[in-house]
Amino acid sequence: MTWDQMQELMWPATWETLGMVGLSSVITIVVGLPVGLLLVLTDKGGLLQNLAVSRVLGMIVNIGRSIPFIILVVALIPFTRWVTGTTLGWQAASVPLAVGAIPFFARLVETSVREVDPGLVEAVQSMGGSTPTIVRKTLLPESLPSLIAAVTTTVIALIGYSAIAGAVGGGGLGSLAITYGYQRFETAFMWVIVAEIVVIVTVLQTIGDYAARRLSHRGDYASPLAFFRSASARPTEAEEDTLSVH
Repeated sequence: MTWDQMQELMWPATWETLGMVGLSSVITIVVGLPVGLLLVLTDKGGLLQNLAVSRVLGMIVNIGRSIPFIILVVALIPFTRWVTGTTLGWQAASVPLAVGAIPFFARLVETSVREVDPGLVEAVQSMGGSTPTIVRKTLLPESLPSLIAAVTTTVIALIGYSAIAGAVGGGGLGSLAITYGYQRFETAFMWVIVAEIVVIVTVLQTIGDYAARRLSHRGDYASPLAFFRSASARPTEAEEDTLSVH
């Protein structure tokens, strides 16, 4: 197979892969973020403590994470057909991709939010902050660098899942690698596709790491309690008078 023939096949497949990963990533973040927050808020000692809800939600997430993706794709065929009207193509592949990634991302969100200093939450509570206010003004901003890293990890995992989806009619680079690289013994073409996937993953990881570092460096200024921290560090009028005397 010549390079021109490879390019003719690779570009449409690349856009299909980016399309299914992009769509499933958006769905995963929209659904997985609230689920991850609920895992923290409803847990013992949480702002919305409800152990029954916490255990049921945790069990659902654990079951979702335990199912191998290739089995999940097959099991969701009726649901995928109901949602998209078909089981073939990158749009259809986005359904099992999102369903498989939501529990994974929810656990990452839970881990990120749990890392927030409980003292910050107590401080906002003492100032009369409600649960939605604490979530919007403290939990999410303080855990944002870690959440960006979680999003990056999830998107990269979805790229790997998309290759598996290609094996069952999902299209994209995975389908191309199997159809031509494996079934037609075009080994060189398969390695070209692998190299392209490596480049895509590397670029996404670099962007995610850069964004997380930038947000982490801005953390002290972006924090909703930064003013109160700085205010508590300032000397009182009496201390200023004492300092001026000395």
